[in-house]
Amino acid sequence: MADIMFAGIGGQGVLTAGKMLIQIAAEDGKNVCWTSEYSAEMRGGTALCRVVITDDDIGSPYPDRLDILCCMTEDAYHTYIDQVRPGGTVVVNSSLVGELDYRKDVFVYGIDTIAVTEKTGNKRGANLALLGAMAKGTKLIDIEKEALLDECLNKKGKGNLECFKAGYDQAVSLS
Repeated sequence: MADIMFAGIGGQGVLTAGKMLIQIAAEDGKNVCWTSEYSAEMRGGTALCRVVITDDDIGSPYPDRLDILCCMTEDAYHTYIDQVRPGGTVVVNSSLVGELDYRKDVFVYGIDTIAVTEKTGNKRGANLALLGAMAKGTKLIDIEKEALLDECLNKKGKGNLECFKAGYDQAVSLS
């Protein structure tokens, strides 16, 4: 089971990343749940989604503690880091998150999403690079299932799988 949060600001694709993750997990036979929260602004306000993935029944779509936190911004990290369980995983967009003193009881991975989007030519793929980095840090997504990933990720646009793979390949451990 995994309780996950993607957090950032509106327009960064955190809700879409969560939706793509639940589609991948559901197609892989898991039970999933997705909830979102966002401010009234269309772009620039707070945005987050919570994802629950399990083989069992889902008790609550709002977990008390997170196994995985994916942050597109430094503010998201500071706001939600206390919700991560000891031994959990945190993935940060190192393009927008500066040098931080990370908690010692969590695993931290970073991905330079700007470098990934420039390399792949997919300007809107930062969220997918973050999702790829999460896959590397958690092994939650089986990257060997390329047909499944292609079907789920490229549904919204071509080049998404490439951003995901580049995020996976270029993610680095920061802890």
